[in-house]
Amino acid sequence: MSELRHDPIQKRWVIIATDRAQRPDSFAVEPEKTIRGAFCPFCEGNEESTPPEITAVRDRGSRPNTPGWKIRVVPNKFPALRIEGELERSGEGVYDRVNGIGAHEVVIESPDHHASITEFPVEHGATVYRILQERHVDLLRDGRFRYVILFKNQGMSAGASLSHPHHQVIAVPVTPKTVSTELQSARQHYMGKERCIFCDLVRQEIGTGDRIVAMTKRFVAFCPFASRFPFEVFVAPRNHEHSFAVTTPEDIREFAALMKDVLGRLAVGLKNPPYNYMFHSAPNIDTKPSRPGYWATVRYDYHWHVEILPRLTRIAGFEWGTGFYINPIPPENAAAHLRTVDPTQAQEMPTAEGSEVPG
Repeated sequence: MSELRHDPIQKRWVIIATDRAQRPDSFAVEPEKTIRGAFCPFCEGNEESTPPEITAVRDRGSRPNTPGWKIRVVPNKFPALRIEGELERSGEGVYDRVNGIGAHEVVIESPDHHASITEFPVEHGATVYRILQERHVDLLRDGRFRYVILFKNQGMSAGASLSHPHHQVIAVPVTPKTVSTELQSARQHYMGKERCIFCDLVRQEIGTGDRIVAMTKRFVAFCPFASRFPFEVFVAPRNHEHSFAVTTPEDIREFAALMKDVLGRLAVGLKNPPYNYMFHSAPNIDTKPSRPGYWATVRYDYHWHVEILPRLTRIAGFEWGTGFYINPIPPENAAAHLRTVDPTQAQEMPTAEGSEVPG
């Protein structure tokens, strides 16, 4: 029989539809088609096709905006928000308006168009995450921005307009609703129990072990109790840490190793599905807040994490109309399947690609 499960952090219900249960291997998706030979502005040698780089990891002696880079950060050519200008807030009756101030950057992970994060050496992956951290910290210094989100879209059906491996960074002048709900839940839990709700959740998952996918000394990956989607994975530090901005280089390397492991398991176990993953980290609490006590306890009650969402099912009218999600595979079964997978086989598989359209 199906059951409803409640997420104590997002305060939402999920239907685990066991009556629709499927075998884990039935979720494998067909490889997405790509336009071979199309021009890619992210490839080495095409540096003039992107805006001037913000920063890069380069061979010694190579000049900015020329070949010779290992990782490159550029402004998005078609940004959702623009960094130039002053922040202006206004009202229109019951409505609120903020002008489109923000930042939108692309972190190009490799000059190799066909590279994959599951194939990178751990040290290169760690450097990618270190660069993401540097951009996160730098943008948080801007008092106009409330929140910075780091994310990756892999595959055309996951929103990738270019298959060349890259992450995106967007800074916004407001706190997103999803993160705001997490912050409120975390604060409420802390005020009542003087503990971090994420730490409690991590300890419980490690204690039961049923939903664990992989684990290291400092990080853990598991399928959430109230998973919205099949094979959804939650990755978090095992010890309390409110912001990715304060993660040490040593921990970033271990995090990179775990991400390679988990994404490799998804690639092998589900035949390279498209996916999204997003970092959730503490908002900007070091600039002057708009009101007294704004996220005042966040260093103690919040806990940064990454949510990995394979794109295996579609959201339809029921989900949009109710906010409920229907997941046809229990997270315990999903985790058990992923634990049996050899992630090193991911290096031998083709990647899910996006269409070759600049963007």
